[in-house]
Amino acid sequence: MEEGLEDHTGPMTSRRNPSKREQQQVVQQAPKVEFEATTPYDAYVRASTLATLQRTATDEPGEYMFLVLSQIMELYFNLLAFEWRTAQHYLRRNELGEVLLALRRSRDHFRGLNASWVSFTWMTPPDFNAFREALGEASGFQSFLYRHVEFLLGFKDPALLRPHKHLAGTHYDDLVTAFNAPSLYDDVLAYLARQGYAVPQEVLDAETDSTREWDERIEDVWVQVYADNGHGTQLRELAESLTDVAEEFSDWRYRHLMAVRRSMGAKVGTGGSAGLAWLEKSLQRQAFPELWSSRTRI
Repeated sequence: MEEGLEDHTGPMTSRRNPSKREQQQVVQQAPKVEFEATTPYDAYVRASTLATLQRTATDEPGEYMFLVLSQIMELYFNLLAFEWRTAQHYLRRNELGEVLLALRRSRDHFRGLNASWVSFTWMTPPDFNAFREALGEASGFQSFLYRHVEFLLGFKDPALLRPHKHLAGTHYDDLVTAFNAPSLYDDVLAYLARQGYAVPQEVLDAETDSTREWDERIEDVWVQVYADNGHGTQLRELAESLTDVAEEFSDWRYRHLMAVRRSMGAKVGTGGSAGLAWLEKSLQRQAFPELWSSRTRI
């Protein structure tokens, strides 16, 4: 035998030619395929329920995609709201590491949500017109789960509660609670105050049931946060994670605007809104405004 070569006493095997022992192990590890009721996976995920929720109003293939993607977006809105409420919980306990984890997860969820718009790029005005009339007055403007997202980001207009008064179950009450409760940004500012930053007491004591206006004193706070905290520090990471969230939210609004512009132009929205003009106006509003304006001074 040549020097350096090993003597194999048994037959050589490969992934394409497994040994008998390996074959026996595969058989022993085979997944369970018999269940007395529905599969445990379906019992947990409720896929059989999800598969029954696509009830289109027409036979147009494009409507099925439109409905499925709308439902996916609603699930993402619910997920984002969950993450931000989680972040608020940990902010109030001064557990910034857990806050950062929730914000990073929400940033990544946003990227999945924003990717959903890709499926709309094929839709021309004739494609949308083929089923648009069958939608009646139904409009994304009426999404109560999206309102949860906006309220948590601090965008609060009491008029936007009215369409949801007759929601089933506790959804309307939950939405009113979210409207009146502190936003994610409110809890961030309260946390910064507890860390010794000069957040004015009147800001901390302000009512939380309206959109808070830009405040130069809060801009001063962010300028100081960046001055005090370098890369890798948790407060710097907090500022940057919030910036990521705000940017992804603006990206979602922009993609929504472009999908509407591409599929229906400047027509009036199905729910009676100004459609394109409404979305253009919404795009101008930034989440966490002082976090953005402080960059000019840093």
